[in-house]
Amino acid sequence: DGLLADYVRDVGAIAIVKGLRAVSDFEYEFQMALANKKLYAGAETVFLTTTAENMYLSSSVVKQIAYFGGDISHFVPVEILGDIQDRLMQEKGVKHEY
Repeated sequence: DGLLADYVRDVGAIAIVKGLRAVSDFEYEFQMALANKKLYAGAETVFLTTTAENMYLSSSVVKQIAYFGGDISHFVPVEILGDIQDRLMQEKGVKHEY
């Protein structure tokens, strides 16, 4: 919990990696990169572009699909699928069984 710039400094990181899906993402993320650079000059922000298949997929859409019990396995890495499902189930007050 707290500022990303503080976390980056605390862990000794030298880069913040951000994903961009569309041009509209760049405008917001560029502002954040400038702010983070002012807060902690020891790290650079690096932008990576997404593949075409994920270009217009927002995390809000994925959360909504998961919240209503939809299969999000095509939208998130398998390594974090269970974590996402657990968090959403906790928000709903339900214990998730695999």
